[in-house]
Amino acid sequence: MKIVSFFAGAGGLDLGFQKAGFDVIWANEYDKEIWETYEKNHPHTFLDKRSIVDIPANEVPECDGIIGGPPCQSWSEAGSMRGINDKRGQLFYDFIRILEAKQPKFFLAENVSGMLLNRHGEALKNIQELFKNAGVGYELSFQMLNASDFDVPQDRKRVFFVGIRKDLTFNFQFPNPIGKKIALQQAIFDLKDSVVPAKEGNKTNKENCTIANHEYMIGGFSSMFMSRNRVRSWDEQSFTIQAGGRHAPIHPQAPKMKFIEQNVRAFVNGKEDLYRRLSVRECARIQTFPDDFIFHYTHIAAGYKMIGNAVPVNLAKHMALSIKSQIENAEKKIRTRKKTNLELENSLS
Repeated sequence: MKIVSFFAGAGGLDLGFQKAGFDVIWANEYDKEIWETYEKNHPHTFLDKRSIVDIPANEVPECDGIIGGPPCQSWSEAGSMRGINDKRGQLFYDFIRILEAKQPKFFLAENVSGMLLNRHGEALKNIQELFKNAGVGYELSFQMLNASDFDVPQDRKRVFFVGIRKDLTFNFQFPNPIGKKIALQQAIFDLKDSVVPAKEGNKTNKENCTIANHEYMIGGFSSMFMSRNRVRSWDEQSFTIQAGGRHAPIHPQAPKMKFIEQNVRAFVNGKEDLYRRLSVRECARIQTFPDDFIFHYTHIAAGYKMIGNAVPVNLAKHMALSIKSQIENAEKKIRTRKKTNLELENSLS
């Protein structure tokens, strides 16, 4: 099946769908810091570099599916929480505009768990109605998933909306959790001795990276960062990989941070040298990007941003496989029903 991708970022969602057998023929990303990374890692996908607001629907290729993660900052529990009143939140409307015009078999939209907060209830209801009534209409399913349940070594809760065109006559069923979780030791232990710090000003140190992007952000830690323990052990899953390098979790080689008082933690005395941020490559591994997926940037912050904003590749793959199998089963039933009806008509004539 051919799909198009909006708000593609570095393409974690796209790569997951490709691994599940979909053909990502066209993608859209407005952030110029990402273009080189996307194009070099997705050489067979055409990248449209305009804002979705400026893209006429007739310039989007015909497709079987539309996927994307409209910007989540306005819905974030840590952000302004203005939701649909924020211009970034309104980009949902342009996503729906394209959907209504193209009428693909399915769509998938991903966003942060903050969308489910009570204060966004009215906006969420409005978005649900827009999805359901787009064109011929879609059967809508949505659910919050934790990436750690789907072969991703990270606690990361996100909401997925999946719409199935009504003529396919079924409601999408979300995949069940895999069961066994992946720990940090399995994901990044082999990288622990080959990391390098970024250059002064947190510029890339790529010429000294023996493993691509295996460099970490340098500099101090804010009081907000030091208000919580930021260390997960080797036998645990990572904290959520965020889009800001300064908020990257601490490497599991370090002991858990020491509690001082409410909202105040400290590094263990004598162990301070063990407290470094996870590298760009370690974050990419935790987001389940393969090592041959190279991130291109001048300042290391851009690398963390691309990775932190991505949908984990393995989670995307599990979602894609589930969508693919359910659509194929539905289409098989429709063909069988049509064949049976035709045979019945012939027998009666």
